[in-house]
Amino acid sequence: MKKTLLSLFLLMGALLLVACSSSSDSGEGDASGTESSGDSIKIAGIFSASGGAAALGEPEMQTLKMLVDQKNADGGINGRKIDLVTYDDKSDQNEAILSMKKALTQDKVSIVIGGTTSGNSLAMLPLAEQNQVPYISVAASKQIYMNENGQARKWVFKMPQDDQQAVERILQYLKDNNLTKVAWLNVANSFGTGGHEEFVKHMENYGVESVIEDEFEATVTDAKPLLTRVKKANPDAIIVWGTVQESAVVIKNIRELALDLPVLASHGVATNQFIEVAGDAANDVILPTGKLLIADKLEASNPQKELLIAYNEAFTAKYNKPASTFGAYAADAFSIATKAIEAKGDDSAALRDYIEQELGEYVGLTGTFNITADNHMGLSPDSFAMVRIVDGKWTLEDK
Repeated sequence: MKKTLLSLFLLMGALLLVACSSSSDSGEGDASGTESSGDSIKIAGIFSASGGAAALGEPEMQTLKMLVDQKNADGGINGRKIDLVTYDDKSDQNEAILSMKKALTQDKVSIVIGGTTSGNSLAMLPLAEQNQVPYISVAASKQIYMNENGQARKWVFKMPQDDQQAVERILQYLKDNNLTKVAWLNVANSFGTGGHEEFVKHMENYGVESVIEDEFEATVTDAKPLLTRVKKANPDAIIVWGTVQESAVVIKNIRELALDLPVLASHGVATNQFIEVAGDAANDVILPTGKLLIADKLEASNPQKELLIAYNEAFTAKYNKPASTFGAYAADAFSIATKAIEAKGDDSAALRDYIEQELGEYVGLTGTFNITADNHMGLSPDSFAMVRIVDGKWTLEDK
C-alpha cells in the first residue's frame, strides 16, 4: 500500500507499529488508557466490545485503538500525543451512561466516539449535551442526531446512515421487484422501533402494504410461533429488522419452516459475523449496506474504493480478520475528529463548530459526508448499496 494513500485516512505507514499503552481498571465497566507524556489530547471511545452487541462493538473498539496507535506512532496530532480512554459498556445502557459520565467528568475528554447501539447512544447523548462536549455516535437511529422537533442536536453527530435511509432503500427494492405485501418483524428495542416507525411512515409512498407487523426480543431463541403467524398472513417478502444475533435466530427459523420468500434485513447485520452466526441460512438475504463489503466490485473511479481497500488491508493485517462495516463507522468518526483537532486544538466548543461549519465535503469509508447545521449526519442515500449473500459471500444486487 502506498503511504500517500494511507495518509488520506490515518491508516498510513507501518501499521504494525504499536504505541505503548497501559490498562487501568475503572471499577465499573472496563476502561483502558493509552499512555502519554506531556501535553496530550484526550479522546474517549465507548463501545459494546462484549455482550449481545459485541459483533458490532468489538471491531469499532479495535479500529479506534489501531488508528490512535498509528497516529501516535506518526507523531500525534500537531506534535501532541492522543490520550485515548476506552470503555466497554458490555452492551448495557446503564454501563454506557456510567462510562459516558466518567469520560466527561473524570477523564475530561475533549470529544467522545461510540455508542454502538441506538439504545446506548440515545442514553449517552444527554450527558454530552449537558457537558457541552462533542459526541460522534456510531449507531443508526435518526433520533440520535435529531430531536423530537426534527432539529439537529447541538453537540451530537452520527456516522452511519440512518434508519430512514435504510428503510427507504429496502422499500425501493421491494417496489422495483413488485413485492408489495410485506411482513415486517423488528427487534423490540430502540433500533427496532425506530426502523418500524420509518417503515410505517414511508411504505405507502412505495406502493407497499404490511400484512403483518410484529416484534421479537433481542434475546430471542425461537421465533417459530411468530413466523407461524407470518406464514398465515401470506406475504410476498419478509423484512427482519435487527442486528446480528437476534436476526440470525429469526432467519434460521424462517429457513427451518421452509418459508420460501425473499428475506430482507437491516444494515445492522452488515458484517461477516452475521454469516458466521446464521450459517447457510444467511444465503439469499438481501440488505442495504455501506460499500466496504463490496469494495473490490466498485468502479475504479469511485472515490471511496481505495480508502475502503486500504482500511480492510490494514485491519486484516492488525487483527487477522476482515474489517467490519461497523469498524468503518469508528474510523470515520476518528478521522473527522482528527481533522477538527488539527484545525482547532482540543477546545470542545471549537471542535463542535469545526465539524458543523468547516469540515465541508468529506469522503469517508461510509460515504461522502456533508455535515451542516441542520444535518449532523450528512450522508445521502447513495452511500448505500443493496447486497445479497450468495454462498457465504457478499454480492451486489442489481436492484
